[in-house]
Amino acid sequence: MAASAPRISFVSLGCPKALVDSERIITRLRAEGYELAREHAGSDIVIVNTCGFLESAQAESLAAIGDALAANGKVIVTGCMGAEPEKITAKYPNVLAVTGPQQYESVLDAVHKAVPPQHDPYLDLVPPQGIKLTPRHYAYLKISEGCNNRCSFCIIPKLRGDLVSRPAADVLREAEKLVDAGVKELLVISQDTSAYGVDIKYASSEWKGRERRAKFFDLAEALGEFGVWVRLQYVYPYPHVDDVIPLMADGKVLPYLDIPFQHASPDVLKRMRRPAAQEKTLERIARWREICPDLSIRSTFIVGFPGETDEDFEFLLEWLDDAMLDRVGCFKYEPVAGAAANDLAAAIPGEVKEQRWHRFMARQQSISAKRLKRKVGTRQQVIIDEVGPSVAKGRSKADAPEVDGSVYVSSRRPLKVGEIATVKIERADEYDLHGTAVGF
Repeated sequence: MAASAPRISFVSLGCPKALVDSERIITRLRAEGYELAREHAGSDIVIVNTCGFLESAQAESLAAIGDALAANGKVIVTGCMGAEPEKITAKYPNVLAVTGPQQYESVLDAVHKAVPPQHDPYLDLVPPQGIKLTPRHYAYLKISEGCNNRCSFCIIPKLRGDLVSRPAADVLREAEKLVDAGVKELLVISQDTSAYGVDIKYASSEWKGRERRAKFFDLAEALGEFGVWVRLQYVYPYPHVDDVIPLMADGKVLPYLDIPFQHASPDVLKRMRRPAAQEKTLERIARWREICPDLSIRSTFIVGFPGETDEDFEFLLEWLDDAMLDRVGCFKYEPVAGAAANDLAAAIPGEVKEQRWHRFMARQQSISAKRLKRKVGTRQQVIIDEVGPSVAKGRSKADAPEVDGSVYVSSRRPLKVGEIATVKIERADEYDLHGTAVGF
């Protein structure tokens, strides 16, 4: 009688880019006959994919490693924090192996050494699109690794290296497999999505008899031909971003931009070493909305950056009032070991950061509520993420999973996960919409 397949428990921490790394590792392991387990206890080994971007994220990663060791004892660590292995081995010298981000072969080698595979070619089948950790109806599509920017608060280039873009044909082949498998929303991600292709000089590759350049606009246009929702995330506001707005107006890609502005004060932006000119951002936003009135913009900001003055912060609040962004996240600055920002200016006291964060969030909450209130009485396409006895939970074209708001939908008939329904919006609160399905 054949021995049972080795079982692996997996923890994936951090951003969607790390989630894609986890999916790739799991796909390879499943192809080799390993099974996934829900619990650490009873598994043959545990893999922890870590996040190392902020001190708080590193603490979460270390806690996850500790939990895995306590429950199982055999742990392999990978991911961004693995780029600085001494931080892990200093606390947990008994982990089996530590590898950095995107080092898939090293992870597999460590697994093989600890628990040899038992591959059965007749049973160990992997779907063409690979193993996904997202619900069946949406998937993250990572188009590049690393980043060429050197923002003073960020150590991602140190952890993940410089920009490495995938050929356009490779991205489109993966997209096609995902759509064929039933994915209805492609979330295009990378560390710097709008820089796609600059490292390979926008080289062309053949896709279905046509040459496709590895360029932001060309890729967005090609993905729009699949007939599914295409959402562009982590987009830096380079001038050529303007070119995709007509694609949004024409319904080729979703009218949604995720742009991490991070701040508005020129002095703070200069210390942050942010790419792209920020001085004319408000004018560009206004022009984008003229071309595509349905455009939704989400962003992230940092308050309490070293040297941020009261004047800098008030400038940011006034900028928010003018920009009227739809969705905004805000973080209190955390010093990260190795980040240049730590030495640029005096640190902001914790209580000041806290006060500014609360003021920022209160200001943006009011703006978000006004933006959502405009949608009352309109009809919105909503993709259903969860179903309940009487109300389903979904997202409009303006909402990315996990980070944005939701639409709560009443319906005469039960809705299905992954279904896209037409919903009449009846009311709005600070972050969410509520309505009734009127079309399917």
